[in-house]
Amino acid sequence: MRIAVLDNDRHQSELVCQVLSTAGHGCQTFGSSRELMTQARRDSFDMLIIHWHLPEGGASEAVHWVRDRFSATFPIMFITGRSNEDDIVAGLAAGADDYMIKPIRRGELVARVQALLRRAYPTQNAVEQIQFGGYVFQSRTGRVTMQGKPIDVTQKEFDLALLFFRNLGRPLSRAYILEAVWSRDVQIPSRTMDTHVSRVRSKLQLRPEHGFRLAPVYSYGYRLEQMSSGGVNNAAHNGSKHSPVNDSDAAD
Repeated sequence: MRIAVLDNDRHQSELVCQVLSTAGHGCQTFGSSRELMTQARRDSFDMLIIHWHLPEGGASEAVHWVRDRFSATFPIMFITGRSNEDDIVAGLAAGADDYMIKPIRRGELVARVQALLRRAYPTQNAVEQIQFGGYVFQSRTGRVTMQGKPIDVTQKEFDLALLFFRNLGRPLSRAYILEAVWSRDVQIPSRTMDTHVSRVRSKLQLRPEHGFRLAPVYSYGYRLEQMSSGGVNNAAHNGSKHSPVNDSDAAD
């Protein structure tokens, strides 16, 4: 999971990221709400951790902005150095899901983050077999079937397809896809990703007549959409403000 940490205290934000990185999460720090908002327009995050006492009340503004832009279940946790009830109530009322009081305890931080992520993304929990409509993914063997028929995919294609299905209706940035599927090998040519996306679309037949459409999102990345009888299932968009372009505009 990729977690954004907003804190004007650089030492504090780096400590939080160090703890979360050790626990297996990707992490990016921001020193101001403006910086976070700019990056979030181009990139994808799974959670926000924010220091509640940013200068000029920036924390409340950032939380409201995130709540307006992302899904209602997007997890937000704030960190505060004050333990008085009014301070905590203000953060929760603004839209945060949980909080921690300084000094940060590493074990508690990881536990609270994991709990929020499990609640927000229940399908991300590791299971041996995962089903989406007529598609069944077997995580241990890297096999995928469509209506009971096996589909010949490479491990990277399997990982990419499962990533899209686990984030159904959600736009994924190119940077997010690179980190999630190719891990540390982030210097791969851009064309490599587009080629893999094209193969996944073709092999899994992700076309409207089969109930799903894998579409590019202009200047951002890709999104897998579930189709209803009247077109795209808007309920699966999770409140995203991004607009997909036609398949013909894909770079593949």
